[in-house]
Amino acid sequence: MNNKRKPWMNWMLFFASLVVVFLLGLLVSSITERKMEAKFAYTPMTEIKKLEPRNEVWGENFPREFQSYYKTADTTFKSKYNGGAMIDMLDVDPRLVVLWAGYGFAKDYNQGRGHVYAVEDVTNTLRTGGPTGPEDGPMPSTCWTCKSPDVPRLINEIGVNEYYSGKWASKGEQIVNPIGCANCHDEKSMNLTITQPALIEAFARQGKDITKSSHNEMRSLVCAQCHVEYYFNKNLPDSKGIPYLVFPWDDGMTLEGMEEYYDKVGHVDWTHKISKAPMLKAQHPGYEVYKLGIHGKRGVSCADCHMPYKTEGGQKFTDHHIQSPLNNVANSCQVCHREEKDELIANVFDNQDRIIENRDQLERLLVRAHVEAGKCWELGATEDQMKDILKGIRLGQWRWDFAAASHGGSFHAPVEIGRVIGKGIDITQETRIKLAKLLMELGFKGEVPYPPIETKEAAQKFIGLPMDKLEAEKEKFLKELQPKWIEAAKKREANY
Repeated sequence: MNNKRKPWMNWMLFFASLVVVFLLGLLVSSITERKMEAKFAYTPMTEIKKLEPRNEVWGENFPREFQSYYKTADTTFKSKYNGGAMIDMLDVDPRLVVLWAGYGFAKDYNQGRGHVYAVEDVTNTLRTGGPTGPEDGPMPSTCWTCKSPDVPRLINEIGVNEYYSGKWASKGEQIVNPIGCANCHDEKSMNLTITQPALIEAFARQGKDITKSSHNEMRSLVCAQCHVEYYFNKNLPDSKGIPYLVFPWDDGMTLEGMEEYYDKVGHVDWTHKISKAPMLKAQHPGYEVYKLGIHGKRGVSCADCHMPYKTEGGQKFTDHHIQSPLNNVANSCQVCHREEKDELIANVFDNQDRIIENRDQLERLLVRAHVEAGKCWELGATEDQMKDILKGIRLGQWRWDFAAASHGGSFHAPVEIGRVIGKGIDITQETRIKLAKLLMELGFKGEVPYPPIETKEAAQKFIGLPMDKLEAEKEKFLKELQPKWIEAAKKREANY
């Protein structure tokens, strides 16, 4: 047998070897290039100054994070409940107008858009009024605190007490950059950092030093700088009567713990216009509710779901497109859960449906309680007769507001939120029984009619809000004062 290989086969093997070597060379080159890219990906191109508020400056060194952050400008995502677009919640649910009668939220309450709109939205809302001068307007300057990296810059420059002092409009020309890099990152090490004094102080009062927190804990704590319950305390020893920002966690982060704290210090956010009840307004206790849910208890951070890791060009980085996990199920939920996307979303909606059904029922009961209390006052009820009733309204609505304002609470901790709403229904029903007895004592027969509040406009008219005047004042402000703020800010930033 002739085993001698033919010449053309040798040439074929030779060329095949060349192709294999060439392809291996390309692979090695690509791997080397990616490693070099990873090594020098964050080589600083621009010096970032301490507490630099302009996100564009940070973006020169961190283009991926910067570009993904500005995707928060996208408002097209819509879920079954809410989404990325601005939604007029008073128009969706006019009952809110009555529940907040006498408080700024009855004028205007829109679902917040992405972080990039933070300064714009707080400037445009009727809640901050329509000032014609730098010291006019109803809200304190403390209301800017969670809207901009200009806030830590300003606190560093003038001190926290001076920052908190004055009206909201007095700091307008200073605060122009939307929430961004300097709110959460150290400009030298790029480590996550806390720039919100109130968060540091809240933990310090509990004997905890959060500067020693782990990186995973920090991936939630930077969010806890703002997505929390808070109030303005004018009675602190060193605050000199200014509205100092405080997180009410001294007796715990649960609803009952914060309620106990508020009762101890005698805090009242406002007196209800109809019932005259001393009310508590929940802000947005997202962090506290998250800590009570299964994800919080198992160490899943806020960023794991709302800012999951992403790979691009061989680089792994945190996606700064802060958004609902329902718009990014593959990179958020399915990293841990193996169910199909549709099943995961359906599970979320099931929880939301059940929570919101009971929450709406509590709203209806509270509306009735307020108008029934108003009728009692109208019939000559005394403060002593109304004392327990007003306390019941305060506690019932605090539970409703805690559930409604916790943004995502029906997902973060559905069992806890269900418990809170259930207790709110119980308290409010007991309060209405007391109201029914008092109405009978006062000689009223029958049922106090439910108010005509089918629309936002009807509800605002019912509680006596002069909406035309309020909107005209805001329009005047936007036309006259806001351009001056922007011009002053441009001149200041040109000198950075």
